[in-house]
Amino acid sequence: MKIHSTNYKNTFILIADDCPAMAGEMPPAKGDMRTVAGMQFEMISRNPYRYTSDDVFFQVYADRNELTEGEYAEARAQFFSKGQPCFRASPLTKRYGWGVHSDSNGKIALYGCETNEYKRFSDDASLIIVKAMKTGK
Repeated sequence: MKIHSTNYKNTFILIADDCPAMAGEMPPAKGDMRTVAGMQFEMISRNPYRYTSDDVFFQVYADRNELTEGEYAEARAQFFSKGQPCFRASPLTKRYGWGVHSDSNGKIALYGCETNEYKRFSDDASLIIVKAMKTGK
């Protein structure tokens, strides 16, 4: 079975051109429900450069589907057997003003679009710079 990955290395994902946020914003909860964006934000912001994007997307999927750890290996292989959207399509980069930096090992961290670090990464010629996808056409 072919495995598809969402991981980038030495890459910085800029916010979308039509992102309404002027600074990195914490995604709001919807009542008692945690949103996908909220779960992604929590996982990455509390653990910068600990996880790859594949790790984050799968863990959010596993949590939302109430998988047990014993089910992870088979479920992860199945999950990545088809292509998954990457952080270019995440609400974090499209709506909430967060840039995503992937280091040389593919581990990721978030940087608010208002920060000096965001500016530094966006101007770093040693990185691959890509933009998040626009929400509108």
